[in-house]
Order: sequence, then C-alpha cells, then structure tokens
Amino acid sequence: MIVLNGGSSSGKSGIVRCLQAILPDPWAAFGVDSFVEALPAGLRGAEEGITFGADGAVRVGAGFRRLEAAWREGIAAMARAGARIVVDDVFLGGPASQERWRRALTGLDVLWVGVRCDGEVAAGREIARGDRTGGMAATQARLVHEGVTYDLEVDTTRAESLECARVIAARVG
Repeated sequence: MIVLNGGSSSGKSGIVRCLQAILPDPWAAFGVDSFVEALPAGLRGAEEGITFGADGAVRVGAGFRRLEAAWREGIAAMARAGARIVVDDVFLGGPASQERWRRALTGLDVLWVGVRCDGEVAAGREIARGDRTGGMAATQARLVHEGVTYDLEVDTTRAESLECARVIAARVG
C-alpha cells in the first residue's frame, strides 16, 4: 500500500496516475475526492456530512466519519486480499487522520508519503482547476502535514508528477 497525503491541488492525483503507469504491477487507486463524490446527496453540504466554507474550510460530521471508516476498512480488505493500492487523501485532522488509517491498515506494508506544495502554487492550481472552493489549497498546504509522520516526502512545487512518482516507485518493494 501507498498512502499519499497532501493538501488540495498539491498534485496527488497526477502522481497517482504516474505511479499506475510506471509501477510494474497493476495498482488500484482510491482517492478521498471519489469517496466524497460517492456520498449520498443528503450528506453533501450538511452538518452530518461534509461542508465547504466560503474560506475553503472543510468540516465533516458523524455521518461522514461513519462512511469514511467503512471506506478505509474496505480498502484495507482489498489490500489484505492481495490488491496493490494507492490512496490519495487529505489529512484534515493531521495525526488523528493518519492514526485512523494506521488502525485500518494494521498488519499491512504501507509506504506513507507526504505530498507537499507551496501554498501559493497550490492556490494557482486551484484557480486553474475551477472545481474547488477558493482558499482550500492555501489553507491545507501546511495544515495537513502538521504532526504527520512519513517514510518519504515529495514536493510538487517545482517537480513534475512523473519525477515525484519515480522517487516513490524507487521505494516500493
């Protein structure tokens, strides 16, 4: 398993696509964005689910947490069944977010990767994407890494996704 953590618009998704292209075996990719899109409409924009503030703040409620826990356990079950998996996540809760993944992935070989990107660069990418709440990238650029421990870190501020993926792939056994 490879778990990537980084803020919005840091380049995680691009790295995942490159990893899938260069790693010798097939790797399935699961990202928090896809999980959020899979939520029932009633949990999007609701206090029980997930809300996005005008300032880019993200808040999650108990309903979100219950489904997120099931999602993590499902991914862990696939890995235990032999699937090679890359996860693209945003640790809004810092070390508490990582700990929830650690519990789900107990007994599995996991490479923890921090994907860093300068807040201003990420904010520029956020604007170019046009599908994010303004302010998320700048807010999350440092926040998601506070107190989190990694086996490896890459920085997409000036490095391309493929270059970062090659660094990560070199660490995969």
